Amino acid sequence: MTESEAALAAVAARVGAFYEAHPYPPAVDDLDGYARKWDEGRRRAHFHLLWPDQPYRDDFSVLVAGCGTSQAAKIALRWPRARVTGVDVSTASLAASEALKRRYELDNLQLHELALERAGELGESFDHIICTGVLHHLPDPDAGLRALSAVLAAQGALQLMVYAPYGRAGVYLIQDYCRRLGVEPGAADILDLIVSLKALPPDHPLAPLLRKSKDLLTREGLADALLNPNDRAYSVPQLLDALAAADLSFGRWQRQAPYLAQCGAPAATPHASRLARLPTEEQYAAMELFRGTMARHTVVAWRDDQPSAVDFGGDAWGDYVPVRVPDTIAVRENLPPGAAAVLINRTHTYTDLYLPIGADQARLLAAVDGRRTITEIARGAQRDAARDFFEQLWNYDQVVFDTSRGRSPA
Repeated sequence: MTESEAALAAVAARVGAFYEAHPYPPAVDDLDGYARKWDEGRRRAHFHLLWPDQPYRDDFSVLVAGCGTSQAAKIALRWPRARVTGVDVSTASLAASEALKRRYELDNLQLHELALERAGELGESFDHIICTGVLHHLPDPDAGLRALSAVLAAQGALQLMVYAPYGRAGVYLIQDYCRRLGVEPGAADILDLIVSLKALPPDHPLAPLLRKSKDLLTREGLADALLNPNDRAYSVPQLLDALAAADLSFGRWQRQAPYLAQCGAPAATPHASRLARLPTEEQYAAMELFRGTMARHTVVAWRDDQPSAVDFGGDAWGDYVPVRVPDTIAVRENLPPGAAAVLINRTHTYTDLYLPIGADQARLLAAVDGRRTITEIARGAQRDAARDFFEQLWNYDQVVFDTSRGRSPA
């Protein structure tokens, strides 16, 4: 073993020992509320977020890479006809997942003690790979991403969440502070850290996260965020570069409006026209800098040969079937002048991301039923106006599209 390989192995051992002692997230024994949340409408919307150009189905294969205490069980419960495989290096986390598997009789779930870098040892490829909050803790994240890319099936979709640097600036300050003081993830040190954090200046960069994140109020969440032995963050350009190096194509942001210059406050600034002239990836990077507080990025990526299927530049959009995104609401009180409603996606954390709509647009939105195409919905409406409206709904994370009806047979 080379010196470099030994160093990587040592990091992996420290991370493994950390999660063995501090399984994350905290184990749960009740997923009833989660199961009720995932009805057919929510499943269909999530499917077409991943695969806009494929007809809906629910019998695909899933790899949950770094499944923790409950994620693989949740996915198996969410998709009862899917074949779900969960891998993790923590036996404590896998034991918690096994308990959920038994309780909910999840015959569609298989669990393995395995590092995600060794996913190839499973001997199969997967239609969908989920890796959230894991890659940034690996000793060699690029190797981990290449391993996942290698087991992603043709037409497969990877859902990846990694930390972002600017919104976590306060986290990295306190991580460094804890290292300098020799703070360890033991019970006594964690309690002392909780007390000490209450004395932070109110304008410390960590303060907004402490106010907004319930997770940071728990011992497990605090240890994972501030005392983790290995943690790196990705800016937008760094994440896009990492995907390309692993032969993956960027598909979309899971919630894309914060990254789009045409959505929210940036569109009303004097810089709007300059932003619009930037290449798309540069716009994403500029929005990360403008917003300044993104703490994570969640991206959908495809195999390198998989193109994006949503495009309003040609004529195919008329055959798109819009599907409403769960967690979206229409507000009809205290409206701006001329608005019939204001559309909000409740998963957005930026308050400027709302979409006022007029009466004609409200009628179009009310006709969205997950079955009819835009052309069918917009009969009698001005075609260009309908196109622009549905593109806005897409940009603001109000709808996803089933584009398979207009796709040419392979």
